[in-house]
Amino acid sequence: MSQEAAAPSAPAPGPAQIPRYFRNDAELASRDPHKQLIASLNRLITDYPPHRVPPGGGLYYGPTSIAYLFYALHKIYPDLTLDEFPMNTWSAAYMEQAQTNMKSYPGPKPTKCGVSDDIMSLLALYAVTAKDPDTVKELCDFAAVTIEPDASNEWLYGRAGYLYLLRLVRGAFSDDKETMELIEDTQDEVIENIMESSRPWKWHGKAYVGAVHGAIGIITQIVLTDPAWAPKLEAELGALLSYQYDSGNFPSSLPPGRDRLVQFCHGAPGIVASLASIQQYFPNLKDRIDRVVEKGRQCIWERGLLTKEPCLCHGVSGNALALEGKQFDHFLSYSTGHEIKSMGKDGMLEKSDDPSALWCGEAGRAWAWAVADKGLEKRLLGYNDI
Repeated sequence: MSQEAAAPSAPAPGPAQIPRYFRNDAELASRDPHKQLIASLNRLITDYPPHRVPPGGGLYYGPTSIAYLFYALHKIYPDLTLDEFPMNTWSAAYMEQAQTNMKSYPGPKPTKCGVSDDIMSLLALYAVTAKDPDTVKELCDFAAVTIEPDASNEWLYGRAGYLYLLRLVRGAFSDDKETMELIEDTQDEVIENIMESSRPWKWHGKAYVGAVHGAIGIITQIVLTDPAWAPKLEAELGALLSYQYDSGNFPSSLPPGRDRLVQFCHGAPGIVASLASIQQYFPNLKDRIDRVVEKGRQCIWERGLLTKEPCLCHGVSGNALALEGKQFDHFLSYSTGHEIKSMGKDGMLEKSDDPSALWCGEAGRAWAWAVADKGLEKRLLGYNDI
């Protein structure tokens, strides 16, 4: 799993000779995104076929995360096939691998009820693929876990991630009034519990700022779930904007420490990407957000070509999705199979612990290429795409 996103302690240092990032001084480059998407997907099914992906990880890593990628791609590419099978067949194959291990999953608990929970993620994905309202009821029943006073609030392990799963199923049942009411009642209850939590929101005793464990991630999930809450979060978001360093980056947690990590989970990329998806709901902060985003993107451009294996959570793929235009294309050019091999040969690659994963590996790289190929909004699958 992600060193930064999954562990409350400081990240384990990589080999001493590998810096965090390398200088962004090459000429602007781009690659054919459709060709790279197909290459990425072929690596995924060849190197990490369903039966070889260890269970666990929810939408963050593991077979359910890959199933979710293929589910999303089938909606975007209904006619695309790999080895003559459409995207939804691949989704079902990875989902079956996850379901086979159902008995080994501990199930949601107050400190693990976000997108990384296997049971909740599987229920959500099954509900939308099978259009099964009974499964939605099972998912909503888990609200009882999230209202415990010690429940986490952040996206990866907490209530905010549960809100994402509720949005996912909500989109599939717009024509089912009874199920929609249940989903909306559940999300209202979860949001109210987050809002009633003491401030600053903490995870493992620290007040994180970023997208995966911190305040911007919580604010983003609330507002995307129900924009009516935005006015009540305006002051909170305004305070968060003030934490930006002169460099354009953001601290991982409060009080601010060293300016180190420029990646989606901790730093400017996650905050910039989040702001891009919620800015419209904060008209009073528009000018401030514009300035923060511009400064944040300058930081990402200067320090965002990371030596960690390209991925969404803490790699160049996630950083690319916080950029626009030719800068986006340029960053993605560092996530090709050829580039990754070249970095490895040069001793400039810190390999992923979960190389197949949506948020830590190949599946996430494929998502970024799909965004480029179809000219989609720069969103991260499982976080702010819905």
